[in-house]
Amino acid sequence: MDDEEASRYGIRRALTTFGYNVTEADSAEAARILLKQQQHDLMLLDVNLPGISGLEFLREIKETNGNGPLVIIITAHGSERVAVEAVKSGAYDYLSKPFELDDLRLVIKNAAETLELRRENLSLRRRIEVERSQRGALIGNSEAMQRVRAMIEKVAETDATVLVRGESGTGKELVAREVHERNSERSQGPFVAVNCAALPSELIESELFGHEKGAFTGAAARRQGKFEQANGGTLFLDEIGDMSANVQAKLLRALEERRIERLGGNESIPVDVRIVSATHRPLEQEIEAGNFRADLFYRLRVVTIDIPALRERREDIPQLAETFTRAAAERYGLPLRQVSQSALRRLLDYPWPGNVRELKNTIERAAIMAEGEELRSEDLPEEIVPGPQKSIATAASNDGGLAVPFTADFREDRREFERRYISRCLEHTQGNVTRAAEILGMHRQSLQHKLRQLGLGRRYVSVGGDTQDNSDE
Repeated sequence: MDDEEASRYGIRRALTTFGYNVTEADSAEAARILLKQQQHDLMLLDVNLPGISGLEFLREIKETNGNGPLVIIITAHGSERVAVEAVKSGAYDYLSKPFELDDLRLVIKNAAETLELRRENLSLRRRIEVERSQRGALIGNSEAMQRVRAMIEKVAETDATVLVRGESGTGKELVAREVHERNSERSQGPFVAVNCAALPSELIESELFGHEKGAFTGAAARRQGKFEQANGGTLFLDEIGDMSANVQAKLLRALEERRIERLGGNESIPVDVRIVSATHRPLEQEIEAGNFRADLFYRLRVVTIDIPALRERREDIPQLAETFTRAAAERYGLPLRQVSQSALRRLLDYPWPGNVRELKNTIERAAIMAEGEELRSEDLPEEIVPGPQKSIATAASNDGGLAVPFTADFREDRREFERRYISRCLEHTQGNVTRAAEILGMHRQSLQHKLRQLGLGRRYVSVGGDTQDNSDE
């Protein structure tokens, strides 16, 4: 942007020769209109403008559009002080008149590379967020998950060892990654994961501590172990309860001395590693059975994070299902479908023995198989939606206590089912109608109206914009 037509002409001609698309403005007002009409990556801004200085306009751009174009200030010869002030105010770089075309070409080239790096970083952050959402373990606003996130926030700032406990499929590795990445001094270091249950006992020691050439048959070269690979970062030991007694002893020594020795070597190697371990086994029982060392257990569980099973936080299922549906559509190039209310009810009723991992796989399969505009209950696998051969009486009696007496009046049977289903949901939320409405996929006002229709309005009384269980009064 420059108020001198000849100057704009020369710059435009040079930049179009370089292959750039160029628009012009002779004033701040004209530039504002252009910025609103379309996105610009880079702005060449003259300091001397009619009505408003280039520095003032630069500050305006930075205040009103933080993601706006990179700005290169053009100053008169001998105005280095102004140029420095411009850079402090957010300008990317500056050029002093008169300048050579090579100078213009170089500063534009550098700015273009900076923009490309920004795009790559933004794309990487988005991919990371998508990957996190696809794993899904930390999605949800249930009290249980809020406690998990609070524990992660506290422990991440420290260097304490962490023991993560939970059933298979609850997302123990994701929690370990969050401990590594959240406000941790080690977040710039490596995160190395080892599944102790997936490796034979004779290989786990080499995997952790490495080996020297010739340490055993097949050791053709020196190899660094996971401790050395994780130096300066975090080592995640999954299924720590499956580790042999011999390796347990060496792990305890490594934790206490912060040093290791490779198999077949005599060199004591210092390591700076934070240990996060995980297990689905009750280690206290393993200790009583003589399968796990008590001293190692106490060393590993300086802080313990317990991840709830999915059945213990059912109110998070709608959000998880929506997230996984969106992720599946993006991953497989599918149309984005909403989860129907009938499908959501099935998802809420199912016990999820495989936890979040099973829910994710179920949603992916349903998203691939679905054909309509919604993801319906018919798209879910048979173990979640009982097959047609199952009798109505059996289905009702196995529906988590929601069985209703069969009569000839369909409307009355449906009313009784809704009454029991909604009552059960409100009992689960301790009378919190807002949380119950979220689980049911309804607006709060709609649920309050339904409560009155079903004769539950007296039991659940509105208090301060929400609902309270009044059954004991």
